[in-house]
Amino acid sequence: MQITGEWLSDVRAQRVMAMLEDAGFQAYVVGGCVRNALLDAPIADVDIATDAYPDVVVKLAEAAGFHAIPTGIEHGTITVVCNDEPFEITTFRNDVSTDGRRATVAFSDNITDDALRRDFTVNALYAKADGTVVDPLNGLPDIAARRIKFIKDADKRIEEDYLRILRFFRFYAWYGDVNNGIDPNGLAACASHVDGISKLSKERLGSEMAKLLAALDPAPTLAAMAACGVLAQVIAGADTQFLAPLIHLEGKHPPRWQRRLAVLGGENIGRALCLSNVNKRYLSDIKQVLLSSENVAICAYLHGGNETLDAKLVEAASLAAPLSPNLDAEILRGTEAVFPVQASDLFAEFEKGPALGVELKRLKRVWLDSDLKATKSELLTH
Repeated sequence: MQITGEWLSDVRAQRVMAMLEDAGFQAYVVGGCVRNALLDAPIADVDIATDAYPDVVVKLAEAAGFHAIPTGIEHGTITVVCNDEPFEITTFRNDVSTDGRRATVAFSDNITDDALRRDFTVNALYAKADGTVVDPLNGLPDIAARRIKFIKDADKRIEEDYLRILRFFRFYAWYGDVNNGIDPNGLAACASHVDGISKLSKERLGSEMAKLLAALDPAPTLAAMAACGVLAQVIAGADTQFLAPLIHLEGKHPPRWQRRLAVLGGENIGRALCLSNVNKRYLSDIKQVLLSSENVAICAYLHGGNETLDAKLVEAASLAAPLSPNLDAEILRGTEAVFPVQASDLFAEFEKGPALGVELKRLKRVWLDSDLKATKSELLTH
């Protein structure tokens, strides 16, 4: 079997792989790029695996005129930059010891050793520079069936890195066949190791949840996570009952993971997932719109169009209610509205200072109460 694509035939990728092969080493693109090529999914990063040791990769890259960066040299990874395009090159390796979060590795010259330390069969696929697929662990049937399976012993794979619990669900949400259901052995292993989630950093949890919730339809996956106790370990008090209705209501609106996170609810979401201040503020604005008695246009003006749309979608999903046919138009009206009075318009009657600020605030309230329709002259009569 062969894969093709501009990402593989790109002269920069070919030059980097030739750098290794011309020196007598093996070179394969590996992991997500091979998986996604086989699934006809978008490809982001191109990672390369080799039997060349990191110090050799650096010397070869420098000799070829490329820039070599030791981004993860202790784990065998060198980033090689060719014409401004970075490629992560990692030496074949196997795990010597693990503690559920990180591993001590030993380098290897055997591609099967490298494949066996990976998480899922669909991620243990390699391809040569000409696109020929190399499948050390018979992962191609799982790709064809869109089946997400741990490599060999699921319990052992999870004990090596507890983040693999969330990755199992994320990959199922993105690439699994929900008609065939989630792999029962993998699900059972995740359920038996839920306590290990507490060993993971909240940043890693947040990153995985954001990626999972961005899938086209993560509702079946979140239901499985809730059923086996994983979701409660990640977000205490989260409830999936309104997620499927929300996804149905989204329709033409592009998915937004923050919106889906909001409909799950739960305790201290920002802290539980170590969200950025921007995302915390976004969720706070959604909550403010949900609690507001103002109409849609005013909410969009005060809190933002995306935030208002997400709040109204969450509200409709939670109440099993239809969306207003004027929702998009009213949101647009609010986001385009401009308060017509400026501080300089009041200088004739107010000096700069607290009184001026109070009057501006009062006039804005009058304008809001007019449904954003009062003109400048009308407001100045007040």
